[in-house]
Amino acid sequence: MGKNLVIVESPSKSKTIEKYLGSDYVVTSSKGHIRDLATTGKGGLGIDIEDNFKPNYVINKDKKDVVKDLKKCVKEADYVYLATDPDREGEAISWHLADELGLDTNLTNRVVFNEVTHDAVVAALNNPRQIDQNLVKSQETRRVLDRIIGFKLSKLLQKKIKSKSAGRVQSVALRLICEREKEIEDFIPEEYWRVKASFEKDDIAFEAELAKYQNKKIELKNAEDTQRVFESLDKQFIVSDVKKTQKKRSSKPPFITSTLQQEASSKLNFKAKRTMMIAQKLYEGIDIGEETVGLITYMRTDSIRLSDAFIGEAKPYIEEKYGKDYVGSVKVSKKTENVQDAHEGIRPTSVMRTPESLKEYLKPEEYKLYALIYARAVASLMAPAKLNSTTLSLDNNGYEFKASGSVIQFDGYLRVYGAYEKQSDEILPVVTVEEKLLSKDIQKSQHFTKPPARYTEAKLIKELEELGIGRPSTYASIIDTIVTRRYVDTVDKAFKPTDSGLLTNEKLVQFFESIINVEYTAQMEKELDEIAEGEDDYVHALTTFEDKFEPLLENAYENMEQIQPEKTGETCPECGGDLVIRKGKYGDFVACSNYPTCKYVKKEPEDIQYTGEDCPKCGSKMIYKKGRFGQFEACSNYPECKYIKNEKKKAEPQVTDEVCPNCGSPVVIKRGRFGEFKACSAYPKCKTIIK
Repeated sequence: MGKNLVIVESPSKSKTIEKYLGSDYVVTSSKGHIRDLATTGKGGLGIDIEDNFKPNYVINKDKKDVVKDLKKCVKEADYVYLATDPDREGEAISWHLADELGLDTNLTNRVVFNEVTHDAVVAALNNPRQIDQNLVKSQETRRVLDRIIGFKLSKLLQKKIKSKSAGRVQSVALRLICEREKEIEDFIPEEYWRVKASFEKDDIAFEAELAKYQNKKIELKNAEDTQRVFESLDKQFIVSDVKKTQKKRSSKPPFITSTLQQEASSKLNFKAKRTMMIAQKLYEGIDIGEETVGLITYMRTDSIRLSDAFIGEAKPYIEEKYGKDYVGSVKVSKKTENVQDAHEGIRPTSVMRTPESLKEYLKPEEYKLYALIYARAVASLMAPAKLNSTTLSLDNNGYEFKASGSVIQFDGYLRVYGAYEKQSDEILPVVTVEEKLLSKDIQKSQHFTKPPARYTEAKLIKELEELGIGRPSTYASIIDTIVTRRYVDTVDKAFKPTDSGLLTNEKLVQFFESIINVEYTAQMEKELDEIAEGEDDYVHALTTFEDKFEPLLENAYENMEQIQPEKTGETCPECGGDLVIRKGKYGDFVACSNYPTCKYVKKEPEDIQYTGEDCPKCGSKMIYKKGRFGQFEACSNYPECKYIKNEKKKAEPQVTDEVCPNCGSPVVIKRGRFGEFKACSAYPKCKTIIK
């Protein structure tokens, strides 16, 4: 009797799952994508645009042996289950596997689970479904769309302005960064002043700030106006109002991909790419002693839904550990568009696997991320924190000062999430209306309005998500691309566009404004969602795009000015052409303008540093050089003179009071591979060693 074959994407996940299933199952992995669009055909697109955008897929070079092994496993199996990741990309990979391995795509052999645990995997295998062709087509449309834009736009930019690449979402992200930089450059600071008074009562110190004059908001724009106010104030203030309110502070929902990346960036200082790599490991399975199990649910999601099973486990846990008052309500998503709600939010696979209980099995960064995910998910099911807030109004000759304070009455969800969302008490003393208070000090200070801040990684991800651009799985790669391409530099953990980034954005906006913008890119995401729902189709979406894109591309080829390389003023020693500055993989270099006819590249002379000494052999100047083992000193007349200064000088051996018993020479202390030893100073004539 044959066995059942289960194919997953990750080797580590396959090892975890294999432990859950009996001897009737063999679990193997595709190691990710097995094939992609070819780079042949018209324009190297791997797509026949004229034949309804028919894609031409080829097996990835590094996956040929993997596919060969998978075909052998399929041949030996009675039944094949496709258990790739539970998202559109995973659905597409399952379809590619079925197509390449000769499986019937109408079989109910697609297995989906959001967590790598025994119960989830077994339940999924007991409830297989067909491959969802709508999801496959949605992902295929995205891939073809990105290939068309990426290849065609990149080729244009490389030819015209020497930029490295462009992309459907990447270029919009770059545009956001460039537009923010323009706002910063155009920003004109405005002067404003603040006036604060400090008090102390019942050993409680607090401050109040000027807010109004004669019940109207006051804004101080210069030193003169501020000085007039300052001179009108007395030391004595009268309490004109005391307002006490109780406020509730609710917990946030469980993490989705974007919020996990944002919070890990701000709280743990993890880059998005690093966060996703660590989360992938936590999802695929960790050896925790008695078992290997996935610790979190699938980390590429934009749903905040929690399963009934987890809620049913977590609420009694919260009540038992913290008390009945700490149990809260379930968060419901208000977002209706672009949400793959078959998924859950990112949560621990069991509330009983507390971070502390797993600390010994996790690497430090795994522990930090798991603790953050665990706290967020549990806190989302906890009651709001309750704060008693007090606002004091203090009058001084018609000028109204405000002081605010709050005290946590009930910590609620902060009991679990307080380490990541600190709330400290700001205590105000008890005062009554008409009470007089004497200020210890009144101070005025000058300030200037600040320009909008540059995008940090966390803020850029938040902006992309709110604008409906990209998918959860793409944010890390988008940022990685614009950084790798040197379109942006990181300054104080924020993105600043480089000259190359600014030029690239300028040309894209000039010639492709109607498609490289927030609105159009978000609309494309909607269309991809509609394809996933069966409300639109592959050919229609791509045809609509191509009809809009091609005229723009033709116009750009015709009218975009081609930037010529900067001339150095020198001539090529080989052909007499102009030498120009070109951009290469490792930076700028000087080469002939007649490339590829002439391939001359100028070798830049090394910076020569003289040592101040003369060569003892030929009298030439000695210079510093760099070699495989570091810096050394050598003759500048190389290769005629090959003198190299030997820096190593043998230490003089220490002479003892003893004499050699064999030849009568003094005995000295020498150093050997095993430490110091005594020997005759007449070595090598006398080889006596004194023990």
